[in-house]
Amino acid sequence: MGREDKASWKSNYFTKIIQLLDEYPKCFIVGADNVGSTQMQQIRIALRGHSIILMGKNTMMRKAIKDHMDTNPALEKLLPHIKGNVGFVFTRGDLVDVRDKLLENKVRAPARPGAIAPLSVVIPAHNTGLGPEKTSFFQALSIPTKISKGTIEIINDVHILKPGDKVGASEATLLNMLNISPFSYGLVVKQVYDSGTIFAPAILDIKPEDLREKFLAGVANVAALSLAIGYPTVASAPHSIANGFKNLLAIAAVTEVEFKEATTIKEFIKDPSKFAAAAAPAAAAAAPAAAKVEEKKEEKEDSESDDDMGFGLFD
Repeated sequence: MGREDKASWKSNYFTKIIQLLDEYPKCFIVGADNVGSTQMQQIRIALRGHSIILMGKNTMMRKAIKDHMDTNPALEKLLPHIKGNVGFVFTRGDLVDVRDKLLENKVRAPARPGAIAPLSVVIPAHNTGLGPEKTSFFQALSIPTKISKGTIEIINDVHILKPGDKVGASEATLLNMLNISPFSYGLVVKQVYDSGTIFAPAILDIKPEDLREKFLAGVANVAALSLAIGYPTVASAPHSIANGFKNLLAIAAVTEVEFKEATTIKEFIKDPSKFAAAAAPAAAAAAPAAAKVEEKKEEKEDSESDDDMGFGLFD
């Protein structure tokens, strides 16, 4: 009877994962290390209504995907990333919003012996409140201390763990004694799948402004290269036209060639005084500022001459 129940459970699991893969065009592959059942339930509640979390054995997930690849060949891209303690978060919502909700649901946790530190751990300089009998823990980790008012005081900030370090028994014991819970655990987004394409989660942080800036920089590089080698392209065409127009203006300015766009420059060459009225407002605006600078300069010179008066220090 138990074997039939297990077979039925597997069949239902395969049906469910295939149904989710068909119904949801987007999903996250998430790591679930150090995530407890209570925390997982809280994450499910936070995502309820727009996302579904599905965990399971890697062998079962791979088998379900392989069996469904005839219908959807793009699912093959998921297989290399199904390793370790991972699961799926299926969604139809905005990927950035769902990713942010996943990252928000983290729980503080103490350092346990054998755990791998995901971040740097710094013990700040402070009075620990511990008695002198605990000095050996600090000495074992080369942490400078002193006895202040009968308790141990840490003199300087100490980096006790770096990312990727394995937490030892001494580090774990000391951090627990100091009531420091340095780590926080939750679902970690490892890969993103969207309509047959799989990519790293860092791509979700790229904004349209970033894409526009990169595109414009690339267009500028293509235009510069095209102009340098004399090979016309769509990117360099506006610059070539502008440069050609400048050459035409230069020729028109020194010859009898006439065209509409060259009229202004020819009139300026013949009689620059006609354009003096246009330049007058700008000059008038600049005059007060220049007068103020000159006035300050004269005041400074007068004050310096008043200070001296022609007498020496001991006259």
